[in-house]
Amino acid sequence: MFCGKWITAREERDNLHLLFEKRFELNAFKNAKIRITADDYYKLYINGRFVCQGPAPGYGFSYNFNEANLAPYLKSGENTISVHCYYQGLNNRVWISGDGIFGILADLYIDGRLALCADSSWQYRIDNTFLGGKPFGYDTAFPENRDMRKGLSAPKRAVEVPCPHSFAKAPFPALEVYEICAEGQKRGGRILYDFRQEYVCMPVIKARSQADGARLILRCAEELNPDGSPRFNLRCGCEYEETCALKKGENLIEQFDYKALRYAELVADSGVEIEEFKILVRRFPFPEKSQELKTDNAQLSAVWRLCKNTVKFGAQEVFVDCPTREKGQYLGDVFIAGFAHFYLTKDSRLLKKALCDYASSLQLCGEFLSVAPCSYRQKIADYALLFAPAVLKYYRLTEDYELLKSLFPACEKINAHFAEYENENGLLQNVESGWNLVDWPENMRDGYQFNTENKKEIGTHSVINAYYAHSLKCEEEIARICGISVKERAEKTARAFNECFFDESCGLYVDCVGSEHSALHSNILPLAFGLCPEEREEKIADYLEKKGMECSVYMAYFYLWALCNSGRKEHALALISGNGKNSWVNMLNEGATTAFEAWGKERKWNTSLFHPWATAPILIINEHFPNLIDK
Repeated sequence: MFCGKWITAREERDNLHLLFEKRFELNAFKNAKIRITADDYYKLYINGRFVCQGPAPGYGFSYNFNEANLAPYLKSGENTISVHCYYQGLNNRVWISGDGIFGILADLYIDGRLALCADSSWQYRIDNTFLGGKPFGYDTAFPENRDMRKGLSAPKRAVEVPCPHSFAKAPFPALEVYEICAEGQKRGGRILYDFRQEYVCMPVIKARSQADGARLILRCAEELNPDGSPRFNLRCGCEYEETCALKKGENLIEQFDYKALRYAELVADSGVEIEEFKILVRRFPFPEKSQELKTDNAQLSAVWRLCKNTVKFGAQEVFVDCPTREKGQYLGDVFIAGFAHFYLTKDSRLLKKALCDYASSLQLCGEFLSVAPCSYRQKIADYALLFAPAVLKYYRLTEDYELLKSLFPACEKINAHFAEYENENGLLQNVESGWNLVDWPENMRDGYQFNTENKKEIGTHSVINAYYAHSLKCEEEIARICGISVKERAEKTARAFNECFFDESCGLYVDCVGSEHSALHSNILPLAFGLCPEEREEKIADYLEKKGMECSVYMAYFYLWALCNSGRKEHALALISGNGKNSWVNMLNEGATTAFEAWGKERKWNTSLFHPWATAPILIINEHFPNLIDK
């Protein structure tokens, strides 16, 4: 795969910024290509010009790399290749980090021949300007406090070590990166920038200082405080305030890691002149001609644009659950945002990678992880049981039979794992091997009754069993498509589900065995998954319609799906563009440019204002209202 050597540095610490460099001569050439990867992450520059960054997160047994065309950046004569390599060292949802593995690997081809590769002839320097601080979010990222006076260390020869990874069969697409500027508004000694919508980006500042040690503060925010200042202490728990000590003269401060922001404020000491401020927006490649909606309903159009914008910038090298607090790829979020991205773009690459990432977590640790690929190991039972449905849905949309067949063993293993929790009725009981989510936040569970205090005595509750019955059904359908012997457990489980959870006296499904309470969630999933006998559908649909969308923005997809399955399509469409307190229009009324984690800013104690799991309207319209899609 690579001809070069894995090169690293002698130093190891968290939040380590390394600059690997190599100068080389070139004669006239026509074509130039580089194959490159790094751990944890790199940014590539040729002759001082940015080329690309990566790689996409991946497990070490199928590590990702990029390829890029270098012809526009190289010249005849002397050239310099520079790779900014970053080792974060935190155990989080972003990368496989905290393992002491860092470095780069690169091969440069000129006119089809290997011309240069990474080896010990390269030099590295440590960028000492990065000071770090208390990490943002859930140990997601270090703040980029800087001291520009410290500069780079003296150069040292790179160290060759055995390559720590095996690689994917093909390169993964690099992100699109482009700049956006906004005109600053001066308010005393402060300058406020409004980029008109929220972006995922890296801020870049050019500042001239008359003295060493002058201070420059950068504050980034998703919204403004009542006094018009940026709310840099984000609702989601990230405190986006960073300080830079400047050197005398010109300072170029380009942040390495990304943030989500709409607003930014610069506060500078006297004698500091801001010459330029911009953001470098990043996203997975998104086609200019993507799917559009055709409707005269202005509110429906606004909701569509809101969701599309969220998907567009929420698709990074993974589908992030939010680009601030976690930056992780959760399967429940992918079940919505991943398929929304596919509908909008007809590009299956990122969604395929996501499904493979989850299956690979079994290879990593023998357990199915609900956030992958990363060093943080989290298991959510509801999400694991969405894997087989996601794989089957992907096949129906792409007809990728080879992927379907390759992922079937993971579907089988997941259901086999949960089968260990079956009681005498064949239903799941006391599933303590993963978080029983039901819905999130907790205040959106509609009073759903199950034991949250003792994780080993959760009981036999309806939501997890609805997911299980549906997962078994999807596994069996995949097996039949692949010509594999079917175990025929789904029908028995669905029958047991109806016998145990349906209450004849009220005509609804109850929350758990022994309960008389019928939460919205207990009745959403049987309708959405086709578990409910036809003669029961109308009364349950009446109940859902009367109850309203008293669930989270995540569960809203299943709620709308259930309405559509039971002949209430027009009501579902009306809810998408409706004005209720639980609505996308409410987000818009609160100033949203990307969809929120909850229905409103005050509806969750640590609400993210950028959460792609809230983009159910794109799926519902594609799956149930194809006449509204402008093809």
